[in-house]
Amino acid sequence: MTAAEAPAPETGRTITTSIPARLDRLPWSRWHWTIVIGLGTVWILDGLEVTVVGNIASRLAEPGSGLSITSGQITGIAAALYVAGACVGALFWGRLTDRFGRKNLFMITLAVYLAATALTAVSWEAWWFFLFRFLTGFGIGGEYAAINSAIDELIPADYRGRVDLIINGSFWLGAVGGSLLSIVALDTDLLAANVGWRLTFALGTVLALVILLVRRHVPESPRWLLIHGRDREAEEIVSGIERRIEAEKGEPLPDPQGELEIHQRENVTFIEIAGTIFGQYRKRAVLGFSLFIGQAFLYNAITFGFGAILTKFFDVPADHTGYYFAVIAVGNFCGPLLLGKLFDTVGRRVMISSTYLLSGLLLFGTAWLFDRGSLSAGTLTACWCAVLFFASAGASSAYLTVSEIFPMETRAMSIAFFYALGTAAGGISGPLLFADLTGTGKVGDTVLAFSIGAALMCAAGLVAAALAVPAERRSLEDIARPLTAAASLAKASAKGARPSSRTPGTGAGTGTGAATGTGAGTGTGAATGTQGPPVPPAASTP
Repeated sequence: MTAAEAPAPETGRTITTSIPARLDRLPWSRWHWTIVIGLGTVWILDGLEVTVVGNIASRLAEPGSGLSITSGQITGIAAALYVAGACVGALFWGRLTDRFGRKNLFMITLAVYLAATALTAVSWEAWWFFLFRFLTGFGIGGEYAAINSAIDELIPADYRGRVDLIINGSFWLGAVGGSLLSIVALDTDLLAANVGWRLTFALGTVLALVILLVRRHVPESPRWLLIHGRDREAEEIVSGIERRIEAEKGEPLPDPQGELEIHQRENVTFIEIAGTIFGQYRKRAVLGFSLFIGQAFLYNAITFGFGAILTKFFDVPADHTGYYFAVIAVGNFCGPLLLGKLFDTVGRRVMISSTYLLSGLLLFGTAWLFDRGSLSAGTLTACWCAVLFFASAGASSAYLTVSEIFPMETRAMSIAFFYALGTAAGGISGPLLFADLTGTGKVGDTVLAFSIGAALMCAAGLVAAALAVPAERRSLEDIARPLTAAASLAKASAKGARPSSRTPGTGAGTGTGAATGTGAGTGTGAATGTQGPPVPPAASTP
């Protein structure tokens, strides 16, 4: 059903639905791969963007580049503006994502990114370059909120952790490509100094256009449609998915394990969002802040000034730093890829806390070896690989955490808020702080930069050990009941999460009774309801 054909939303009704349970009991299928490809590939673009700009800074600052700008302006002002744009964009687009839908916004934000990147490629003055770096970040920031919301709401509970981690970790595939691409862009024997860097941005535009075409086939989140009075559309989408998967598997799907009753409404106010996050879920808010600030500072401690550390302390030529960055980028991607499944099996609390603590302790060890003069360019890169193998899984789990531990109506805004605040602390102040420390050429200052990142990562790990939510293999509605859930009408299970469609009876954790129930539907007739007076939303369990 297209937007033009969609009926007007009918809010104010109380409906009974099994759609969340129907989505969660689906086995993995080709349809889920289309979601991963359509939504997840944008992180590759983000990694490409950030890495290319850092690695081509030396070429842009040279005479003949076509742009009057210094290396410090690129790695300092431009980097901070990109991150500032991402923070502002996350907040701006996050609010609209919760109000107008996941699909509408992840199409618009990608289009903003595409246009801003194309205009960056034709920069002729520093101010133009700065402006469109900000707007590129503005589009990417909106992607974080819209994409993570859609992924969590479309992927079955049994696979949500690993899929979310791998998708967020795919940033580093883009970083590998950006590192290798920068080597070509810096080679003046192949490309003129004023052409190579422009082509790298142009390539990002082409890739974004391809993703935009693929993304058209990703549906709106049925969970979002349900709450906003568009349950007929939600039913059509879910029924279509079920038919495709049954045809692919050649057997009927298992019955969904539970029903939810909600009072449909079109909008949730800022006051309700703030009260939910900082009142009912204040411990979860502390967890979200800690995870985002820790990972943001760690990554700035290591990756910011990366080229400067290699060139100043180990005499690595500027046009060879891309090879080293490609190596640590591979280590970054391997972390979520290899550890992701454990977040769904071993559990969130153990894996989040251990990845943060291990990466922080390993970075302390790296700082000690660096201070002693025991490292070479190769061994320092090996140390960074070990640190970032765990840190990348931990950082990706920060996005997973804030996208699943708050109610459905606040999901995109919660992601945006924690991303913006944590990234502003570590991603704006971080570059400015670490630029001074790594730029002095003094070993002690670089050791201090490493130690700051390591300490904050360890602190976040300890917070996670105490406050992380056991969300593995649980329905989103079980982890945090929707604000629109009708307390007096909700059909609740006595205890526990919904059984897995593949491993019956192994659901982890205890539920709030919002999403799991005793009624096992047949997968059809998912939502029924009657017009009636508003039913107050139930308070959620922190």
